Amino acid sequence: MAAHPDNSPPPAGPPHPQAPPHPQAPAQGTPFDGSHTQAAAHNQAFWDERVPLHLASDLYDVDGFRVSLDSLRPFEPVEVGDVTGRRLAHLQCHIGVDTLSWAARGAAVTGLDFSPAAIDAARQLAADLALPARFVVADVYDAPDALGRGGFDVVYTGFGALVWLADLTRWAGAAAALLAPGGALYLAEFHPITQILDEHDGQRIIGDYFAGVPRRWHTAGSYAAPDAATTDNVTVQCDHTLGEVITAVAGAGLHIQFVHERPVTLFARAANLRRGTDGLYRAPDGTPRPPLTYTLRAVKPPAADRDTPLRSPS
Repeated sequence: MAAHPDNSPPPAGPPHPQAPPHPQAPAQGTPFDGSHTQAAAHNQAFWDERVPLHLASDLYDVDGFRVSLDSLRPFEPVEVGDVTGRRLAHLQCHIGVDTLSWAARGAAVTGLDFSPAAIDAARQLAADLALPARFVVADVYDAPDALGRGGFDVVYTGFGALVWLADLTRWAGAAAALLAPGGALYLAEFHPITQILDEHDGQRIIGDYFAGVPRRWHTAGSYAAPDAATTDNVTVQCDHTLGEVITAVAGAGLHIQFVHERPVTLFARAANLRRGTDGLYRAPDGTPRPPLTYTLRAVKPPAADRDTPLRSPS
């Protein structure tokens, strides 16, 4: 299951049980042939129900965030750069702790999410902390109309966001349309290869990397509260290859500055991963290291068309 964490990694937990000697291919859901509206309705209900679970969870550690005002991974502020006085839009912001981390660093932030419950929580947290921030309920594809075209210096998207989107062309076009000339899209994501690695040593490919059609999942609880009783358990998700992400961003007219693949991740998604002093998880020393996460930065050139098309090619 794809995760959607929006803050620092969880504390180290108990060791995983021993995996079977011959791991089965990871589940990849069942094909979903419904509409975007139907998929969005399933996903919104899922996320709305999980907001109170995440607010109370150790994973999101909202109480700790109220003290630290920082949930970002160590490399993100370095790669984004100084945001003081810069206009930053956070797409798919969930309950807003990452958004407010950028606000605490001096950015003029706007968070967008399709979940009214998540946006209510983000607004309340911003008010409690007296951090200036705007939070808007809207579909990510509608972000240019909801937030304003060309109004941002940075568009930020954090871990676990892209799996909820079937159309990367529209997503990248929306991000490009939000940016002022010279502005940058910054994406931090789980590497798509992790979706097809076994969960024991995380080194064997046992799934289909190119299976990326929208798929229907039924998942109770939450990655932040696995044992919680929940009723809205149907989601529609879509895996994307790294090449598809890069192609969508370049196709939106943005100039890619870097794609950094990393052997670290936010939680122990394979049993052999160990947590380092930086709070990130990695393979043990001396073992092969697959890419677990990546970051991408792309800039809108000064001559770019502000009205980047948002429709996928037919």
